[in-house]
Amino acid sequence: MSNPEAGSATVAAPPVRRLRRAERREQILDAATRAFARAGYAATGLDDIAAEAELTRAMLYRHFDSKADLYRAVLDRACARLTEATGADDFDENAIPALLHAAAADPDGFRLLFRHAAREPDFRDLIDSITAASREVAHRNLARVIPEGPWLDWAANLIPGFTLEAVIAWLDAGQPDPERAADRISAAVHGVMAAAHPTA
Repeated sequence: MSNPEAGSATVAAPPVRRLRRAERREQILDAATRAFARAGYAATGLDDIAAEAELTRAMLYRHFDSKADLYRAVLDRACARLTEATGADDFDENAIPALLHAAAADPDGFRLLFRHAAREPDFRDLIDSITAASREVAHRNLARVIPEGPWLDWAANLIPGFTLEAVIAWLDAGQPDPERAADRISAAVHGVMAAAHPTA
């Protein structure tokens, strides 16, 4: 007597893979980054993020207490990734290429940090701390080539924000000519440095 299952073409469906807590958190952060980058903090609801992540709101609440808690986690992760990619202390010939690479690797996170969060009072403290740190690093490094005084202060205040705006413009333009983008931004930065140097 033949075995009725011997010729069966039935294939068991693969089991649904349950993500570990850390993996699920990253999935949520990825989805939230995309959703917040599209519409900003105020216009993005938890339902939007749940839909983007293909999860329920209840699942979001297992990992984050509120929309504000989730947004802060998104910004903190983007900031940590940026610091890891660019370092925190020196501004040398590798700084702008590293910044462009970090922005290209996480464009939504980069825009959230430096475009959206900068306009949101509840999260402005993070951007203010990044800005202050960037100015301090710029001041320390520029002091090697520009004498102390108003011109050094001007350059140290201008160059960090100027560079970030240039990178965002490059992202918005579709990341054209990535091989030359760093050189173009660096040339503009060196123009500011030359203008600030009394003997240039």
